[in-house]
Amino acid sequence: MKKIEKKDIWLLIAQVAVWSAILFAMPLATYLSTRDPHATRTSFFVVWGLFQSPVVIYFLNFYVLGPYLFFKHRYLWFFLTNLVLIIGLNSQFFYVYLNRNNLPSMPAMTTNMWIGFFGGFLMFLFLNCMVAGIAIGIRHFMRTRQIKQQLKEEKAKSTEAELAWLKNQINPHFLFNTLNNISSLCQIDADAAQDAIAQLSDLLRYAMYETNKKMVPIEGEVEFMRNYIELMKLRCNEKTEVTTSFDVKQPMEIAPLLFISLVENAFKHGVSSNRQSKIDIRLLQNADELIFNCDNTNFPKDDADRSGSGIGLENTRRRLDLMYKGRYTWEQSLQGDIYHVKITLKIEH
Repeated sequence: MKKIEKKDIWLLIAQVAVWSAILFAMPLATYLSTRDPHATRTSFFVVWGLFQSPVVIYFLNFYVLGPYLFFKHRYLWFFLTNLVLIIGLNSQFFYVYLNRNNLPSMPAMTTNMWIGFFGGFLMFLFLNCMVAGIAIGIRHFMRTRQIKQQLKEEKAKSTEAELAWLKNQINPHFLFNTLNNISSLCQIDADAAQDAIAQLSDLLRYAMYETNKKMVPIEGEVEFMRNYIELMKLRCNEKTEVTTSFDVKQPMEIAPLLFISLVENAFKHGVSSNRQSKIDIRLLQNADELIFNCDNTNFPKDDADRSGSGIGLENTRRRLDLMYKGRYTWEQSLQGDIYHVKITLKIEH
């Protein structure tokens, strides 16, 4: 059974208030014009006699017949139940007609009077049916809006869970590649390897504790990328040229660790120990845009190379789709031996 919430109580109060206004409008007008309590009371009973059936039909359809019959596609039972209710609540018409010859106060009815009688009866039936339709219409509107809201909330929860999963993929992926670099460095320079481990500790501290929010300040991301690049440069020899430019002056917030997978790929696929290599990473803030560029030489890895799992690009594209849908552009190309990727984000202030 559905738990009654505060909004359900307020909805009931609002509906009772509307019907009360309809029922008391005529008696109030009568009292204000005549100041006669008897006439006011008579006016109320006349109005109540006319509207008691629509009131009952409305509330039964809104709270019972709609939810338990109409919206469960039991249309035949819905229409039959309404028909029985309407006929039962308006049985006085049938009583008058069936006992027309046995009522001493019943005047002789002419043909025109009977036409008026049955015309009024049909109009009253139509009024009851219309009230039932209004109740179902209001209930349908509220039900549809509630379903849309629930779907929106479920989609938001699903998106949030997927983003968390994608970000959780980044940390072990980033850690895996970094440990590979430190492992190589241990064979060359043990002291430098120790410094690299300390630097890695700082990077992991940021990745684990500073990126729990949906958005983070751009300054922290820039510092993280600088440190990561410096750590990756330790494994590069004199044949590799690494250039960076971070032109970000205005405070803004972006999704955490958004570009790190692309930086990882640049070092994974753009560095060779025996060939000239180049990596150029730039981050530019331009009005309401943030532009990330990465150019690197392209040295495709063979199947025997197990460094990394190849999830970087797909991960980044998916996070952009989830967090910046309609607000980013992606450029990706291979010109000669230079691989180029450019991301332009529209930043909302």
